[in-house]
Amino acid sequence: MLLRDIKPISKKEQEIKENFHARGKFRKPAITGKGEDRAYVELVNLNTLWFNTGTRCNLQCKNCYIESSPTNDELLYITTDEVKMYLDEIRDLGLNTTQISFTGGEPFLNKDMVPIISLCLERGFNVLVLSNAYRAIDKHFDELDQLNKSYPEKLTLRISLDHYTAEVHEAERGPKTFSRTLSTMKKLAAMGMNLAVAGRSLANESREQALQGYQSILDEYEVGLQVANGENIVIFPEMTTTQDVPEITTACWDILNVKPHDQMCATERMVVKRKGADTPVVLPCTLIAYDEQFELGTTLQESFQRVYLNHPYCAQFCILGGASCSA
Repeated sequence: MLLRDIKPISKKEQEIKENFHARGKFRKPAITGKGEDRAYVELVNLNTLWFNTGTRCNLQCKNCYIESSPTNDELLYITTDEVKMYLDEIRDLGLNTTQISFTGGEPFLNKDMVPIISLCLERGFNVLVLSNAYRAIDKHFDELDQLNKSYPEKLTLRISLDHYTAEVHEAERGPKTFSRTLSTMKKLAAMGMNLAVAGRSLANESREQALQGYQSILDEYEVGLQVANGENIVIFPEMTTTQDVPEITTACWDILNVKPHDQMCATERMVVKRKGADTPVVLPCTLIAYDEQFELGTTLQESFQRVYLNHPYCAQFCILGGASCSA
């Protein structure tokens, strides 16, 4: 664990600790509340390195797991030089990392975003950028178009579309965001950009219904993206601070027929730069950005250590939800 003078404040993380600690859960890293051995994941290979570009966002979504907003700067903008430091480490360690991915906040609020993408593409990586495709990306169309032409099939933009209906999407992201996002997707598709969709699952609909719904709205807006077969889309489960979830034990792997090496933290790491910190730190995944126990060091090499699944999101999203941010 790395000590800092200023610690990030997360309302959601505080709620999680209060709700689950009151139940006796997720208190000790290696032992569950029932005294059983907690499940853990060893790094198998660093396939994907994520960077959080900063928690500032031009939208303030109702259920954002990382609480991004126009004013949240608990995770600062990552810089080109800081990204380069980790790309250099990948090179120096001889890692066979193939993908560099970016999440936020809204990445395109970071003034270094396009230079960072360019750097990663120049180094030969596939690049994935998660974006809400709402206004902030607009001023970068020409630059993205040029990068896409210079490095064909290497850059993908995954666009957040919380549902295939305006009602549900705008209940999350705000009025007038639905049509504008889809219109932007149409423009990006016309430029030849590789696109994907990040959606959310609703309790009252099947995956098949969701896929067909997304396909219908993408066709209506002439985006030209095929998702009905499950490609080019990830549909994430809901993550809440109040839903009771089980702690995952070492016995659960066989009971649930789930493998440790299939989890995100077996093949991924994420770099964040916290407010008040002198240097970025490495975390096991994109989901647990504020919990200090998941800080694995300041370098990639330091982060190559066992990760105990001592957080409700490990169960909700990965083990029971079967989801992955890199899917």
